Amino acid sequence: MNSVVAINHRARSSEQKALRRHAVLETAEMYFKEVGYETFSMAQLAKKAGLAKGTLYLYFKTREELFLTLYEQSLIRWSQTFIETLSNTMTSKAYAQSLYKTTQADGVFLPLLIRLEHVIEHNVSIPRLVESKRVFIHQVEAIAEVTSSALRLNTEQALEVVKTMGVLLIGATQTDQSPALDNEELPTDVQHLITSFSSEPLFTKNAARIIEGIRAEGISGV
Repeated sequence: MNSVVAINHRARSSEQKALRRHAVLETAEMYFKEVGYETFSMAQLAKKAGLAKGTLYLYFKTREELFLTLYEQSLIRWSQTFIETLSNTMTSKAYAQSLYKTTQADGVFLPLLIRLEHVIEHNVSIPRLVESKRVFIHQVEAIAEVTSSALRLNTEQALEVVKTMGVLLIGATQTDQSPALDNEELPTDVQHLITSFSSEPLFTKNAARIIEGIRAEGISGV
C-alpha cells in the first residue's frame, strides 16, 4: 500500500494506522521545507494530507508533538549522514566543517533543533518528552563512538565534544536569522561586520578550538 492510499482511506488496523502516520509525516516534512516553522499550519497540513483536521490530532496531539517527531526523524537521518563522513585521519577543523555542512544540508534538522528546547518541548506531554530524550541520548552515544576514533579521543571526551558541538551550532546559526541582504549594496564596514558574524566561519573556528581544548585537557590530566 503506498502513502496516497494509506492517507486517504480510513485506518482501521494497527498496520494501516502506522502507514497513515508515516504518510502524514512525509507530507508534513515536504510542507515544512516549503513554508518553514512559523507559517506551518496544522489545518493546511490536514488539507494536503487529505484528512480532516480532527483526524490529524489523533496521530499528533499538538503541533509541537508533530514537530518533535519530525525532529527525531531528522536527527537520526542527519546522524547517519554525518557518521558516514567521519574517518580516522580527520583534523578538528575537518570534523567541524563536516558537522556544519551536513546539518545545513538536511533542511529540517537545524530549523527544528534551534527551536527545540525553547518552544517545541514546552508543548508536549512529559512521557513524550522522555521518549524523545532517549532517542537523543542514543544518537549522541552513536556519534560519540565514531567521534572517539575520528578525533582520537576517549569516550568521555568524545561525548563532551558532541554535546558541546550541538550547543555551539545553535548559537552560531542563530546569527544567520537576520534579514537576507545578499543583493543589497552596503557600506564596506557594515558588510564586513555581517560577514564576520556568518555562522560557518564562526562555528568552524570555535568548534576546532573547543575540540583541541578538550583533547589538551585529557593530555594534561586537568
